[in-house]
Amino acid sequence: MKIERKQSVVLVPFLLQGHLTPMLQLGSILHSQGFSVIVAHTEHNSPNYSNHPEFVFHSMDDGLKGIDLSFPSKQDICRMNEHCKAPLRNYLVRMMEQEDKEDVQGDQLVCIIYDNNMFFVDDVATQLMLPSIVLRIYNAAYLHSMITILHQPEKYFPFKDSQLLDPLPELRPLRFKDIPIFVINNTVSAQVLDFGRAITDKGSYVATIWNTMQDLESSLLLRLQEHYKVPFFPIGPFHKMAPMASSTSLIEEDNSCIEWLDRQASNSVLYVSIGSLVSIDDKELIETAWGLANSEQPFLWVIRPGSVSGFQWAEALPDGFEEMVSERGRIVKWAPQKQVLAHPAVAGFFTHCGWNSTLESILEEVPMICRPIFADQLVNARYLSQIYKVGFELEVIERTVIEKTIRKLMLSEEGKDLKKRIVDMKQTIVAGMQVDGTSHKNLNDLVDFISALPSRLPPPTPVVGAIMSSNHTTSKCTIIES
Repeated sequence: MKIERKQSVVLVPFLLQGHLTPMLQLGSILHSQGFSVIVAHTEHNSPNYSNHPEFVFHSMDDGLKGIDLSFPSKQDICRMNEHCKAPLRNYLVRMMEQEDKEDVQGDQLVCIIYDNNMFFVDDVATQLMLPSIVLRIYNAAYLHSMITILHQPEKYFPFKDSQLLDPLPELRPLRFKDIPIFVINNTVSAQVLDFGRAITDKGSYVATIWNTMQDLESSLLLRLQEHYKVPFFPIGPFHKMAPMASSTSLIEEDNSCIEWLDRQASNSVLYVSIGSLVSIDDKELIETAWGLANSEQPFLWVIRPGSVSGFQWAEALPDGFEEMVSERGRIVKWAPQKQVLAHPAVAGFFTHCGWNSTLESILEEVPMICRPIFADQLVNARYLSQIYKVGFELEVIERTVIEKTIRKLMLSEEGKDLKKRIVDMKQTIVAGMQVDGTSHKNLNDLVDFISALPSRLPPPTPVVGAIMSSNHTTSKCTIIES
């Protein structure tokens, strides 16, 4: 399956952990297939080079120095897209000139693969006539919901509080409260809609790579392919398809929690983590703490520094909480999540339902308590609880509800049913990774597709009567920042 000639791919990841991880995993997958891999990344959240000696890294000035990026705004993302354009273009031009100068046989830049949030790459690739491929790090259900809403936003906004539990037109099982677009006072701004269109735009890319599975989302993938009209390559789950097990974490992991798990009974521990980005208020922290304590179930709880608004770390925990739970609970700042979920002591995952976490949980047969906060998490949680039925959705953040939901997951017959279904779901995904499976075949097709790409694309054909601009992402950012 490995290609004979050496070709280079340039990967351009987005700067957040949940985006960087699957891009680096994709890099490992492509490297194992014979490609040389160059990672052009932002200065902010630069990956650890020593964890990936097989890659070449190039840092781009992102224009984000001095900006609080604990939760990047849409303006920050647009600023970064504008600022990175020239550094990436200059770097690629130097690469191309070097190739021509040295006449390197078979070691050529064949394409750019970029995260859809790095939409400036579309401009650069078009200007240099380089083939580009977009990476969707989420699932098809999320993108389908986004483009459906963006196509006719007037069908969805504004809505009334009384509609929160009503189903979304054309998007069952989603409800108005599950809208995966940033909403304020039950409506959405023109700036947010413009940003949504920027990251879901058809662009000039020649294909899409997905961290999802054809066997899981075949009908939605077909509908989206009809919309985008480019080849789709769903080759997930990346973390299992990738041969390299190097850490991609931007936060230092506390491995001592594995020793604590080793002392716990099999299938007894609830793992709690809301991911690398989102934050909660102190009220939610307190309600979660008492829900965990009153459930009387062992738990491993990740409280990331800065994840509780207004606090450095866990100072907002209620008085007497740690004494009450004693050795039954363990709190850490960050955990080696894949290792935790694979541990035999772990029986459940209280999660924000980010797509990476969701796939990791399914592949380790760990059913979930779903506490989504924004974007694709809302769609994932709804599908996990209503379609796949491998998770319980936490509708109310209140200690008695949290306690009852934990007990239902860990102790009830309903919880056992979730476990059975997630085992079946894992088997379906694993089958796709086998030699004759869909993910494996799609990976073979992707390798062949990239290998056959022309080294340079013909320039785009101007539309008669239209004013062409090679700087369309600038207009998107100007609209958002105005």
